[in-house]
Amino acid sequence: MLIAVVTAPVGVSGAVFLLPVQLSVFAVPNPSVTPTNLLYNVVAGPGALLRYRRDGALRGPLVRRLVLGTLPGVVLGAVIRVFVLPGPDVFRLLVAALMLPLGTWLVIRTLRPEPPEPQRSAPSPRAVTGLALVVGVVGGVYGIGGGSILGPVLVGRGLPVSQVAPAALASTFATSLLGASTYALLSLGHGGSIAPDWFLGLACGSGGLIGGYLGARLQPRMPETFLRLLLGSLAAGLGTLYAINALR
Repeated sequence: MLIAVVTAPVGVSGAVFLLPVQLSVFAVPNPSVTPTNLLYNVVAGPGALLRYRRDGALRGPLVRRLVLGTLPGVVLGAVIRVFVLPGPDVFRLLVAALMLPLGTWLVIRTLRPEPPEPQRSAPSPRAVTGLALVVGVVGGVYGIGGGSILGPVLVGRGLPVSQVAPAALASTFATSLLGASTYALLSLGHGGSIAPDWFLGLACGSGGLIGGYLGARLQPRMPETFLRLLLGSLAAGLGTLYAINALR
C-alpha cells in the first residue's frame, strides 16, 4: 500500500519495487515471481484507475496507443521468460540492466532538466505505439506491466505527468491481465514453477488497490521533482544491488 501511494501519481503500479521483496524475502521461485507481480498489478490497478477515471484523465488517444502497443508485447515477453530466461542469475542481471540505467537517467533528467523548448513536438503516434510494443515485451519478461518504463520515457520526451500517468497505469493493468493469463496457460503444459503465487499476489494487490487510489488522489498535491528523484534513486539502487548479487 505504501509503495503504491508513492508510485501511482507518476504512473507506476509499484510492482517494480515489489520484485526484490518477492525474491529475497518471500522466496518466490523463478519464473513464477513474474506472473505473481503481474497478478499484483491486476488487483492493485483498479484503485488508481478509478480515481483517474473520476477526474476524466483516462480519455484521449494516448491510453489507446499504449494499451494496443503493449498487449502483443507482453505475450511474447511471457514466452521468452518461460523458455529462454528461467534461471535466477540471468533474471537478476536483466533486472539490473533495466533498473540501473532507467533510475540513473530519471535522476539526471530531474536534477539537470533540458532548457524548455516551446516548439518541441511530442512523440508521433507510431513512435508511441512502437515504444509500447518494446516495453510490453520487457514487461512480460520482468513482470512490471511496463508503466515504470513508459512513464519516465514519455515524460522525458515532453508529455505532462498528468497525461502520462493515467495512460501508463491503464496500459499496465491491461498488459498485466493478459500476461498473468498467459503464464497461467503456459503452466498447464510446462513443468516448473510458472503459475503465479495466488495468495501472495492477491495479498499484495489488496494493499496496492488502496494505495493506488490514495496516490492518484494525492497527485495534484505531491511535488513532482521529489517523486521523480525518489523513484529514480530506488530504481538505480535496486539495480545496483541485483547486479552485485548476480555477478557473485
